[in-house]
Amino acid sequence: MRRLIAIRYTLLIIISLSVISCKSLVEKKTREDLPSQPIVLTTFTVLADIARNIAGDRLVVQSITKPGAEIHGYKPTPSDLVRASYADLILENGLGLELWAKKFTAAAGDVPRYVLTDGMKPLVIEGDVYNGKPNPHAWMSPKRALYYVDNIAKAFISIDPIGKEIYLDNARRYKNELTQLDFELKQALSQIPKNKRILVSCEGALSYLADDYGFMEAYLWPVNAESQVTPRRMEKLIKIVSTNNVPVVFCESTVSEKPQLEVARITKSTFGGKFFVDSLSDKDGPASTFLDLQRHNVKLILKGFSISEQTK
Repeated sequence: MRRLIAIRYTLLIIISLSVISCKSLVEKKTREDLPSQPIVLTTFTVLADIARNIAGDRLVVQSITKPGAEIHGYKPTPSDLVRASYADLILENGLGLELWAKKFTAAAGDVPRYVLTDGMKPLVIEGDVYNGKPNPHAWMSPKRALYYVDNIAKAFISIDPIGKEIYLDNARRYKNELTQLDFELKQALSQIPKNKRILVSCEGALSYLADDYGFMEAYLWPVNAESQVTPRRMEKLIKIVSTNNVPVVFCESTVSEKPQLEVARITKSTFGGKFFVDSLSDKDGPASTFLDLQRHNVKLILKGFSISEQTK
């Protein structure tokens, strides 16, 4: 028995030393790899892409989460926490999206942190257990994205006032692109008859897009992930799709489409594919930038409703 206890203690010591050693290696590697420009960390890839358009070459913008990651319940790794401590600025969405970011920003110590939706009046989730809580997916509206751009520019100027004019010029150019995008999406989606505009997805992540372009929205869960699917929610969505003869249903790229495929089977509707919302695709994918993400989603909607594509 004593020998067994001794072996266990030895193993615990070895494991502890290994963890400490790995952390030291991560810290050493991170220090060696630090760029000369200030480092900006964002909580997910969509924010990183928007921020890079404003930063230009003056800042290094990185996303903590990778393409394809489910961001609602993300768990920061030890290396994430180390990266936070070396950052010069942290950008997060807010509105309850990244609850895990509290641990992340705590590890960053006194690193400046900006919540990009502060001051924004969000859409609220109606009904369900989330009744009255803000819908966090405000970036899904090109109009709301203008607000993000202004806040990002302010954040950058706060850590690099010398680059003020560069950030403001870049912000103006990108806001022009967002305004053009809004026009494109409005023109494209206006082809769908108003009485047919019911947008069905897995998560209530397209509320802002639906609000901008005159769609009713229906979904399997309001926010978070597929663990929120319940028989009651399934039954409710099936009734909406069947009663309104909705021709197509969708899901999001970061969650399983299985529940929605079941909705499509029961209602005899078509599964129209996956929207990109919480994450960009890889570089070679259809949504490698925020602008491409929006255009990809609208193309899926048009195809699902049997409308010819009118977006770029």
